[in-house]
Amino acid sequence: MKLVTWNIQWGLGCDGKVDLNRIVETAKALSDADVFCFQEISHGFAPHDGGEDQPAILSDLLPGYTPIFRPAVERRDGNGRPQVFGNMILSRLPVLEITSHMLPWPATECRSMQRQALEAIVATSFGPVRVTTCHLEYHSVEHRQAQVEHIRAVHETNEKRSRLKHRDTSEGPYRTLAAPVGSIVCGDFNLGPDDPLHAEMRASFASGIPAFVDAWAIKHGDAPHAPTTGVADFKQWPQGPHCRDYIFVTENLADRITDLRVDVETIASDHQPVSITLRD
Repeated sequence: MKLVTWNIQWGLGCDGKVDLNRIVETAKALSDADVFCFQEISHGFAPHDGGEDQPAILSDLLPGYTPIFRPAVERRDGNGRPQVFGNMILSRLPVLEITSHMLPWPATECRSMQRQALEAIVATSFGPVRVTTCHLEYHSVEHRQAQVEHIRAVHETNEKRSRLKHRDTSEGPYRTLAAPVGSIVCGDFNLGPDDPLHAEMRASFASGIPAFVDAWAIKHGDAPHAPTTGVADFKQWPQGPHCRDYIFVTENLADRITDLRVDVETIASDHQPVSITLRD
């Protein structure tokens, strides 16, 4: 199973050009991924997308992939036209279930917006895998804290639910799906590897529930994380190259990781794409 996660900044490159075709070509050059997880997809916010339907464009650019877009922000303009901004998963693996999780949005005096984690269970050669892509708040530690806690709580609940003895074999909405063999949470976490929230994402759970591990550390040990932003956009990121995008996998998937890499060359977004490969 191959996956790429990337905050594409609605296709805006460090050269000032919005080019979704370049985004897809760059992502595919990094990995012939089975699943693409993109953050910051826009439709109806003209300053970002120029009035284009970005979810539809990305779907057209990746034929053979099931497109799943869910907004974090969903509004209507003065003429009643939709304005949406959120995350997208495109999978050429069979999609078994989709869930959109609205993340906590504390009422604090700071610039912020609704954030979301988009989840899809996909069928792999080694069993169902739960894939979640997210984009946490940039402007507030308090928001990120609440959002990390929520992501962990969702994981814990999912794991507990998968262990229930009750099973529904009907063809209706109560039907019970096979339990995933593991989970992946990826995206733009807006925090550094030394941030306490990075450690919190990896903290143990009770009752034998598998914890998350940072896929970079599994593959590269103590080597510093490759930069995932600030590589070419020094206006937004005056601190220079640094890491804030991750792929976390549950520890029961850790021994399947055969490759974890970052494209540190592309300027197609202010972030860099990250890819992972899991063996069968």
